[in-house]
Amino acid sequence: MYVCVCNSVTDKDIHRAVMRGVRTFKELKHETEVATCCGKCAGCAKQVLKEAIHQHAREEHAVPSFGGLAAA
Repeated sequence: MYVCVCNSVTDKDIHRAVMRGVRTFKELKHETEVATCCGKCAGCAKQVLKEAIHQHAREEHAVPSFGGLAAA
């Protein structure tokens, strides 16, 4: 979904930025140029950023699966 129409920034772009280490809205604006034109997308961009950070944190702290094999 497009978050910033002015600069063609999608939710996937924001998720990729988080994967590269972006953690603040200021960093996101610098990395993607989201909300740097008219600014109407700022609220949505901040929400997507928050969700992406939470999702990334959950994925980093997930216990790895070993194919269902029990430890000996």
